[in-house]
This record gives sequence, C-alpha cells and structure tokens, in this order.
Amino acid sequence: MRIIPAIDIMEGKCVRLTKGDYDTKKVYNENPLDVAKEFEDNGIQYLHLVDLDGAKSEHIVNYNILESIASKTNLKIDFGGGLKSDDDLRIAFECGANQVTGGSIAANNPDIFLKWLTKYGPEKIILGADCKNRKIATNGWLEESKIDVVDFIKDYESKGINYVICTDISKDGMLEGTSNELYKEIVSKSKVKLIASGGVSSISDLEKVKEIGCEGAILGKAIYEGNITLKELSRFGDL
Repeated sequence: MRIIPAIDIMEGKCVRLTKGDYDTKKVYNENPLDVAKEFEDNGIQYLHLVDLDGAKSEHIVNYNILESIASKTNLKIDFGGGLKSDDDLRIAFECGANQVTGGSIAANNPDIFLKWLTKYGPEKIILGADCKNRKIATNGWLEESKIDVVDFIKDYESKGINYVICTDISKDGMLEGTSNELYKEIVSKSKVKLIASGGVSSISDLEKVKEIGCEGAILGKAIYEGNITLKELSRFGDL
C-alpha cells in the first residue's frame, strides 16, 4: 500500500482543516516546499497536494506552489482543488502534477470530467469521492449532493476510472480512525484502486486500511500533530 502524505494549501501556507471547515484552519508551516522536502528526505515518494483556495474559488489558485514542489523535489504529486476547466488541468500538468484529482467536476459536470479521462487516460485522472453521510460533497465540501458514494464510484468505474480517493468528511482531521466499513464495501463492490483518506491517527489505522485492500492511504494531521513520525512511516512499508 502506498503511503501518501498530504499538504493542504491556503493563502500559500501549509494548513489543515477539521471536517473540511475553513473556519478551523490551522497553519503548520509558512513554506509548503520545506514540508515537501522533509517528506522526501525521509523516503516518501508520493504527495497529495490540495489547493483549498482553488476548491473554494472554483479555479486553480496555488499552481505556483505545485510548480515549486514539483521542480525542487522528485515527489510524485497528485493535485486537486479547483480543477474546473480544461485550462486548469493544463496548468496543473504543466506545473508538474503527476496525477490530478477531480471531485466536484465529476459530480457537477461529468461530460468535462469524462473528456479529461479520455484525453489523459486512467493513470493520470483520479476520481475524488468525498462524502458526508454517504452523499457526495462538492466545492470544497461546502455543498452536499444526493449521490450515494458507492454508486458514484461504481458508475465511474464502468466509464474507465481506475484510481479513486475516498474521503469520509466526518472523519477528516479528527484523528479518530478511518472509515473502514465504507472502504470494505467499496473494495467488495468494485475493482478500483482505492485510496483511503481521512481519519488516519496511527500506524494501526494504516495497517487496517492495508488489510482491507486499499491501494494507498493519505494522511496529514497525524503527521503534523506528531501522532505518526516520518521515521515510523519509513518502516511501515511501500512509500
């Protein structure tokens, strides 16, 4: 299972939110590049980079930080937040993203998202399935739809999606464990490469989602709050 630390960007800084609430912002580092370099220095290969300003404004904002990290580290970056147009996607890839994640666009404008999937292929486009009470949430988690998360994933799997990041918003930033029952259901009902996100608080949580069959796990606050050290991660497995 791949270990994928997260850097969330707001106003150019490395921050974390609780349950996606922008009012809970906590700044962990003024310079996201320093954080990325520290990850790389400890053997990390992958990075989940989220443009929170972009997610709220509905277009890519912090592309300069993506470009800085991509050009000054060897991290394989999946980038999301505010990708709503062909131009946004072009900028993300030109600035060094290895993959991009589309969540709101996949729910609200599937024609554009499927066009991206056809143009760039399933190895480059990740489906972002962010949910609250099993319902897909969009636009920086500020809006909730009536779409069931498992149905959403299965529908896109039938259209060629390979990678899925599933975040249970109620778990995000809470350090109270991962949404294991939901992940078990997704793994049992689909063959997507599932990346767990939200709630990782310990190495034990990583072991559980690995056992379930997740292809990757994203974690953020557990690192920033010191619950999991980078040294522990380096011993865990596939970085």
